[in-house]
Amino acid sequence: MANRGRATFAKRQKEIARQERAREKAQKRVERKETKPKLDRAAAEVDPDIAGIVPGPQPLPYDLPEEEQEKQEEPK
Repeated sequence: MANRGRATFAKRQKEIARQERAREKAQKRVERKETKPKLDRAAAEVDPDIAGIVPGPQPLPYDLPEEEQEKQEEPK
């Protein structure tokens, strides 16, 4: 029966260590949240995520060979 108590003790120590790590992580999360700069998106005229985006067809990022350009220009 001596072995049984030893395993339980080790298990309890692991659980205490896990809880302590969780507490430390929670504290770090709170610190990061407090130090993170606040962005006032309502005050901004343009949403910074979509600033500079033009609606409609976008230009191709590469040049097509002449044959493919002619195919695209031909009416169907």
